[in-house]
Amino acid sequence: MGLAADIVIIVVAALVGALIAQKLKQPLILGYILAGIVVGPYSPGIKISDLHQIELLAEIGVALLLFGLGLEFSLNELKAVRKIALFGTPIQILLTLGFGYGIGQYFGWSPVQSIWLGSLISLSSTMVVLKTLMNKGLMGTLSSRVMIGMLIVQDLAVVPMMIILPQLSNPMYGLPLLGFAVVKSALFLIVMIYLGTRLLPRLLAYIAQWNSRELFILTITAIGLGIGYATYEFGLSFAFGAFVAGMVLSESDYGHQALSDIIPLRDIFGLLFFTSVGMLLDPAFIAANWDNILLMVLAVFVGKSLIFMILTRSFGYINIVPLAVGLGLFQVGEFSFVLARVGLETKSIDNSIYSFVLAISVISMAATPFATALTTPLYKLKKKLFKYEPLLKENIPEQGLADHVVIAGGGRVGQYIAHVLVRLGVPFVIVEFNHQRMIECKKEKLPVIYGDMSQPVVLEAARIEQAKLLLVTIPSVLVSQAIVKQVHRLKAKLHIVARAEEAEQMKSLYDEGVYMVVLPEMEAGLEIARQALLHLQMPVTVIQQYTDAVRQHLYAPIYRSSNDYNLLTKLDNVKDLLEIFWVKLTDGSPLIGITLKQSAMRTRTGASVVGVLRGGLFQANPAIDFCFGEGDLVAVVGNLQEIEAVRAMAKGGENNRVEAITG
Repeated sequence: MGLAADIVIIVVAALVGALIAQKLKQPLILGYILAGIVVGPYSPGIKISDLHQIELLAEIGVALLLFGLGLEFSLNELKAVRKIALFGTPIQILLTLGFGYGIGQYFGWSPVQSIWLGSLISLSSTMVVLKTLMNKGLMGTLSSRVMIGMLIVQDLAVVPMMIILPQLSNPMYGLPLLGFAVVKSALFLIVMIYLGTRLLPRLLAYIAQWNSRELFILTITAIGLGIGYATYEFGLSFAFGAFVAGMVLSESDYGHQALSDIIPLRDIFGLLFFTSVGMLLDPAFIAANWDNILLMVLAVFVGKSLIFMILTRSFGYINIVPLAVGLGLFQVGEFSFVLARVGLETKSIDNSIYSFVLAISVISMAATPFATALTTPLYKLKKKLFKYEPLLKENIPEQGLADHVVIAGGGRVGQYIAHVLVRLGVPFVIVEFNHQRMIECKKEKLPVIYGDMSQPVVLEAARIEQAKLLLVTIPSVLVSQAIVKQVHRLKAKLHIVARAEEAEQMKSLYDEGVYMVVLPEMEAGLEIARQALLHLQMPVTVIQQYTDAVRQHLYAPIYRSSNDYNLLTKLDNVKDLLEIFWVKLTDGSPLIGITLKQSAMRTRTGASVVGVLRGGLFQANPAIDFCFGEGDLVAVVGNLQEIEAVRAMAKGGENNRVEAITG
């Protein structure tokens, strides 16, 4: 069967390897690499017949991996940690490259091979880190955001590396080619962004109107691979074109659907790629060089961890964050395989160096969960042995914190809540990890702690065990979930109020044990709708019934569990039903110059006068001998028919104008 038989062998072997990896709680790509070793040319037993054909199919896997990376690329994910991600990561890559160069020189490799080694070990594994963070429930913590931000920039750095590194073998000949390649890449990027942002969304909109998912998937695949092939014909990397295509599509309305549809195809061809990576690993080579491989793994673990720790600390992150980032990102990542394959194809590195890098990658990936598990005990040991950094606190009461409210997040919402609590005399403290926002809270004289709310040391500083309530104002549901998990470990019965962006996020927070979840956008939408319906003179009772029904549906858990909340809601509803209408008495109004008793307004209209605003002064419940004057704003309570009758009384003749203001 030839190639078909080879694919069947690979898929079955990959399934077995993936099951083993899953059982051992390791990333599936390690299982794929293990499968490749078993069916590869260097191992006995069943083996594939045509490695070259599999490698060609694996190129599609590389293109789809980068196409998916482009679709997932989002600047929003870098905002919170943009400084260390955008500026710190390039520094980390250069420092690790230099460190790897030193390792290569120690082992007697050529300068070009040493630079390749440094480049390969400078990249960490996005797949392994994300899986480890999710398994440990650490997604959303400050350290996880730093890691993810740096991983995104590392993954993006693969593209220029694929262009630059192959030219190092022939510097004199390669530099002009490199310059030409950079110019061509820039031109392609400009043309692709200009045309792609205009043509591709229209094409996808045209395809989507037929409601055929099969056709949509085919279109997405054709765009990714077709643009990649066009880039290849243009003299650039196939994978580079696929990445740019994904990045352009990610900004369209169809980016999320395109990513969800391409993931299964990407994973299948990615399986072929990672299996082909394992096929090139010679077990005999590992057995013969196990001591040097372990020495190199140890060097990478120590050196790369220290680089990340020092760099993270230099960007202002303190306490447990540098340690967590260092132990989390020390491994060599999957995109190093992509880069190493480029090195093999261009003969920049030989099979022995490739085998070294592959062995380091596999061992470091497998060791990542165990290394990250050391973060907490090592941090505790550090606190015992050394004086650790104190948390930055401002305006904390001298008597300390007790029976207080903790506000997670010092943004606009957090600061607004804080000012309300100040007026009511309720003790509170804000916890904020954004330095600029912390400064804003400090200027407002608000009690604030600078730190990551999901870290135990920060919770301890906020005296969470003595708190009466926790308010999570941070919009990210992942961050909120991480905070809730940590808080419930210390005080399981603490009531937590959080915010969410949509109903699904609300449900996930309730599943985590949150007491109350608020949807700010929904509340704003309801208020805008309420004002619009009032303007259209819809009955107030109808409007209130509608808004009540929406809130009770979304906030069902709190309605069911709290009698006080039900009572407060009903009182608020009664207030809304007692809507006050304002009627202005203009020149010529028949009410001017007569008393409230003479007007017989209650008898004639059924409405009640509850106040009069005159000259900036408000007189509540005016006496029956109160005399109306020109320019008075009369506050009236009643239904719509009664209010219309008052307006008619105040208006008088056709030439007299009365302004009615609802408030």
